[in-house]
Amino acid sequence: MKQLELATELSRNTYPGRGILLGRSHDGKNAVIAYFIMGRSENSRNRVFVPDADGIRTQAHDPSKLTDPSLIIYAPVRVHGQDTIVTNGDQTDTIFDFLARGESFEAALRTRKFEPDAPNFTPRISGIVTLKDGDFSYRLSILKSADGSDADCRRYFFEYAHPLAGEGHFLHTYRCDGNPIPSFEGEPTRVALSDTIDELTDTLWNNLNADNKVALFVRYIALDTGATETRIVNKYQ
Repeated sequence: MKQLELATELSRNTYPGRGILLGRSHDGKNAVIAYFIMGRSENSRNRVFVPDADGIRTQAHDPSKLTDPSLIIYAPVRVHGQDTIVTNGDQTDTIFDFLARGESFEAALRTRKFEPDAPNFTPRISGIVTLKDGDFSYRLSILKSADGSDADCRRYFFEYAHPLAGEGHFLHTYRCDGNPIPSFEGEPTRVALSDTIDELTDTLWNNLNADNKVALFVRYIALDTGATETRIVNKYQ
């Protein structure tokens, strides 16, 4: 698969939905994590990211306008030991609980399926970054409906044992806008990564559709020390 430009991939898609980006910085010194959310309805757009322990959680910007919290209020990012979990739903907690019991990322997701939001059946996308001995690996997953039907869940897992400097893999919930919204297809997209956290944050935020973007989280983890640097951008600051 050809390596693509992240700005181009984002700017030409008005509604990728929610997206996870994992990779290694251009200088090779940092593990890179990014997660964004978008929304078309007032309920989906009425959200911000707020820090929570070592990760983040979603919160209503205006609590009086919150109607159904079931699929929009969750912890997208949690840390368990040397693992950083990032997902687009409450499967973050499922993965965390499985890791705490000594079980795997994959085992956790085999107990879950796509979201029950017919007719879209939004995929559940998940990632995990694992630090080890001054290096790291990462995995991504998508749980999808069977061609828009709730009759079966298709589970896909992707493993990256030796991430390359300056490269990331980008996975998002929707292929594009639509009604119903078509799910992402194929492997996570290979994209080039900027050298600094601020460059990447700007690239992501500035190329997400202005009407639909809601919030963005970016984290760099220094591989030599494990120190983290984080950026959070909310449309409703």
